[in-house]
Amino acid sequence: MAGPQLRIIGTMSVGFEHLDLKEIKKRNIQVGYTPDVLTDATAELTVALLLATSRRLFEAVHEVKSGGWGSWQPLWMCGKGLKGTVVGVVGAGRIGQEVIKRLIPFKVAKFLYCDRNRKKEVDALGAEHTTRDSLLAESDFVVVTCASTPETQKMFNSVLFSKMKSDAVFVNTSRGNIVDQEALYDALQSGKIGAAGIDVADPEPLPTDSPLLTLKNCVVLPHIGSAVLVTRAAMSELTALNILAGLAGEVLPSALNVSFFAALMVFLSTIAIVIGPTPPGTGVINLAFLCTPAKLRSHY
Repeated sequence: MAGPQLRIIGTMSVGFEHLDLKEIKKRNIQVGYTPDVLTDATAELTVALLLATSRRLFEAVHEVKSGGWGSWQPLWMCGKGLKGTVVGVVGAGRIGQEVIKRLIPFKVAKFLYCDRNRKKEVDALGAEHTTRDSLLAESDFVVVTCASTPETQKMFNSVLFSKMKSDAVFVNTSRGNIVDQEALYDALQSGKIGAAGIDVADPEPLPTDSPLLTLKNCVVLPHIGSAVLVTRAAMSELTALNILAGLAGEVLPSALNVSFFAALMVFLSTIAIVIGPTPPGTGVINLAFLCTPAKLRSHY
């Protein structure tokens, strides 16, 4: 526990689930964070991970190093291409939108996205707003870029994986706790989905004896979404500026609205949010029922 003299917290991240917002609000501590500056780097990494997973790049490198590269065979190391496919983005915020922009040149047939609300800026990219279940059923690639909240924790479980295509590629660069990793292992090992690429895990670092690391169709990266030199420099600078401004009693360049997010966390831990049965694409939110956190069920 930090002492009573603590006035400002600077986190070198866009995520803030590692902060005790309730305690921070209670003690009236300011928080500075680093959104926006890591958007491009994370979007690039998401696309790289998608391609590495779908085109089996890590498997191919292993074959070269282990002597498995022999004479040419028609179907050896064949993977899944992007042209003519459907890409679904779960959580179309800053990073999700930049991922869509970077995938457009690959001649994707259709982009789908699910979010609490329909977004004009995402529609302008040619993406279609839909329900989560429809997105999972139609998508060849499912890309997760939503925030970690009580609503989304362990959202991707055995039920959701069973709704996906058997050859679907699942990519997560958001937060590890959004995925039930045992369910992900089962889905990959049993063939319920085709492959997965994850840059985040729960816990981090992922233990070396994790079953996921035994699978050829699972690519695991050590949370390097923002690991670009210029990006980390920008994050460091913004964090320092936030702290200096806080100590000087000035407005933070990038302040987290602690009161808002603390209230939101409490709100999301006591209700279930259901989109439907409204007309597809309307994005209407129906507060369906009150329940305890243990019984929380969320559906986009």
